[in-house]
Amino acid sequence: MICSTAMVHPNAKIHPTVKVGPYAVIGEFVELGAGCEVGAHACLMGHTYAGEKNIFWAGSMIGGAPQDIKYKGEPTRLIIGNGNVFREMATVHVSNCLDEETRIGDEGLFMINSHIGHNAVIGNRVIIANGALVAGHVQIGDRAFISGNVTLHQFVRIGELAIVQGLSAMSCDVPPYVTACDRNAMAGLNSVGLRRAGIPLQARMELKQLYKLLFRSHLKRKEALAKAEECFHSEQAKRMIEFVKSSKRGIVSDELMLRRDLFRGIEASDPVHEKEE
Repeated sequence: MICSTAMVHPNAKIHPTVKVGPYAVIGEFVELGAGCEVGAHACLMGHTYAGEKNIFWAGSMIGGAPQDIKYKGEPTRLIIGNGNVFREMATVHVSNCLDEETRIGDEGLFMINSHIGHNAVIGNRVIIANGALVAGHVQIGDRAFISGNVTLHQFVRIGELAIVQGLSAMSCDVPPYVTACDRNAMAGLNSVGLRRAGIPLQARMELKQLYKLLFRSHLKRKEALAKAEECFHSEQAKRMIEFVKSSKRGIVSDELMLRRDLFRGIEASDPVHEKEE
């Protein structure tokens, strides 16, 4: 199952069912589970563990050293779940310290030329589209969709089932279930994604009201959160509330709210979206 032109280190732990294409390179500390496929010229390096049925397309670079000047060659790790697809020229780096790993869940799709930086934590069934750049320490929740040529600043969090539109740049946290756009903005709920995920109608309607309270009112952050905790009790609403409460980078601002404030001559300083003092 291994092409004669591939270079596989004798100490690498490769399941007998793994397929390795022409001129692929697999390093000494790589472990590949059953059913994985490594395409032509793909390179798997570092202390990388990948579960079952992962596909690494031609030219992908998995387990490379982090792009961090603090990194001094320590045996840091990359942990990959099952059923992921890494398309051509996708890159994923190991962590920059021994205390943490770069982690990728199950059934993700990482499209052409996408990049996952060191210490990132990616959930299950996440899609990272062509050319998207995920910086170090970013966290992305389950079933989130990062569109083409998006840039995510280090330490940013993207909530579950959120979608970030193409060419956007985020340096603040994006709450679960919303549609993010432009630069640190959002434009309502990810309604299509919520329906496709099977979120009940009642929960979707509650999220709609919660969104208005948290992001389209001029209540202070603590006041909005306190009122939200009293009024909204669905599982999805609780997740959104907790996400906003735990944000350290601040939450992206609602685009409609920003336009209204601009029209009224109000400075865009809604405390709901600001970092906690």
